[in-house]
Amino acid sequence: MDVKNSLPIATSELVAYDEDGQVKRSGTLWSAVAHIITAVIGSGVLSLAWSTAQLGWIGGPVALLCFAIITNVSSSLLSDCYRTPDPVTGKRNHSYMDAVRVNLGKRRTWFAGFLQFLTLYGTSCAYVLTTANSLRAILKANCYHKEGHQAPCTYGGNIYMVMFGAIQIVMSFIPDLHNMLWVSVLAAIMSFTYSFIGLGLGMTKVIGNGRIMGSITGIPATNTANKIWLVFQALGDIAFAYPYALLLLEIQDTLKSSPPENQTMKKASMVAIIVTTFFYLSCGCFGYGAFGNDTPGNILTGFGFYEPYWLVAFANACIILHLVGGYQMYSQPIYNAADRWCSRKFPDSDFANKTYLVKLPLFPGYELNLFRLCFRTVYVISTTGIAILFPYFNQVLGVLGAINFWPLAIYFPVEIYLQQRKIGAWTKQWIVLRMFSFVCFLVTVMGLVGSIQGIISQKL
Repeated sequence: MDVKNSLPIATSELVAYDEDGQVKRSGTLWSAVAHIITAVIGSGVLSLAWSTAQLGWIGGPVALLCFAIITNVSSSLLSDCYRTPDPVTGKRNHSYMDAVRVNLGKRRTWFAGFLQFLTLYGTSCAYVLTTANSLRAILKANCYHKEGHQAPCTYGGNIYMVMFGAIQIVMSFIPDLHNMLWVSVLAAIMSFTYSFIGLGLGMTKVIGNGRIMGSITGIPATNTANKIWLVFQALGDIAFAYPYALLLLEIQDTLKSSPPENQTMKKASMVAIIVTTFFYLSCGCFGYGAFGNDTPGNILTGFGFYEPYWLVAFANACIILHLVGGYQMYSQPIYNAADRWCSRKFPDSDFANKTYLVKLPLFPGYELNLFRLCFRTVYVISTTGIAILFPYFNQVLGVLGAINFWPLAIYFPVEIYLQQRKIGAWTKQWIVLRMFSFVCFLVTVMGLVGSIQGIISQKL
């Protein structure tokens, strides 16, 4: 192995740099759309039929559309905060945390950082759990096809979570988001594929049934209290499916500066939200219309669909490939923050700052950093362990959605926007944004309470 220092070497005439000293960014509208779809359409889409079933034929679609509008508004606010103080010519904020620190100060930065990393970490755990469910679904599809739909086809999930963790340890050697475009493109293609399959299977079953199942009020519960808990949990699941505020500025930081990044990002957000909303409405409504009161918690692993078995298995394989990339999208901000912290804390440490050029036959050389290797390996192992301890799909998504939705996708973007634009108190725009934030806060409380209640009841 050849050892070399990790500090940047003298600028090459062949390499162009932006005004902040980083290699010139080359991201476009469509690369941003691919990154967003990869981040947004993940395990959340699989629970939307169940969420629609809890809310009914009016409440379900209305809730999905409302969350789409809210996400677009918050994304637009945050896009203008990539540069400070001017959204076009100001200094870059390379990450969500940079924007909070520059505009809101150190105390709220610590709070935002805690919630951000908690949400990113929790989403990584959810992706481990979802992947295991999809692997089991592939095995069950083959088993039911061979043995009949009433066969006791049961498979444990822990071994598949461990397998996914092993793959993610290898994937974690990708340095950062700038090197992940190919992962995002592959993951986006996979998300389109399994969403279309779920949509097609739902439509086919509705046609086969000869009618659209379900009701205005949704699935009945044993009593009013249980119905309220399930409605709250459904709102939490939908909240998990939409926002991507945590990754928005990291994605925007990959865009070239002409046209201005905030304009490109707003267009990318609009395109991505329209696409995802179409899929969400299609999967949620056709899933509920196909199964009615028997709608499963996960539309492609709950086995409402048995045939064609190969198509169900292929859809779950697409989910797995998508989540391999999605896991990295949500883990990279934590990896990069840990790398920066360790480098600042121990500037003279070879463990933190030196890289080793590793060359393997048939592969290009790879720069291996020992701290990066150790930290990322421990991180993946810990997310796998948490997923094994709490294998409750819908409830876990609801908790994560509630934690992410108001504090990170609404409160901080609104506060940053108010501060950066110097919007005075009790002005018309100030009142509208405060009301917007308060309504979203109420939704978060409902989703969090309902999902925690669901986890407790499942655990007990």
